Amino acid sequence: MVEMDEKQARNWGMLCHVAAFVGLIIPLVGNIVGPLVIWLLKREEHPFIDEQGKESLNFEITISICGVIAGILSCLGIGIILGVIVAVVWIVFVIIASIKASAGEHYRYPFALRLVK
Repeated sequence: MVEMDEKQARNWGMLCHVAAFVGLIIPLVGNIVGPLVIWLLKREEHPFIDEQGKESLNFEITISICGVIAGILSCLGIGIILGVIVAVVWIVFVIIASIKASAGEHYRYPFALRLVK
């Protein structure tokens, strides 16, 4: 492992969460690709980055699945409301996670499929 101070580790951990906003540019995949790239590049440099990167990826995969379900259900009308709820929850939780990671707290999203271990 490469030596990294705690402040740098906190910043990279925060960036793992903030990078999900790439999803605003490339919907349904950008939110996964952003955190994935940072996690793959920095995961071996500090355990905090590895942990927060996995946490961000798991949440973004879960949100993408919810977004696809909302898209499918939009033909029934309920998907539009569900899509708005998913988008708001996504933005709020990414901001919360970013703030917590920046403070050095080990943040876990309240709901996420734990696919990346």
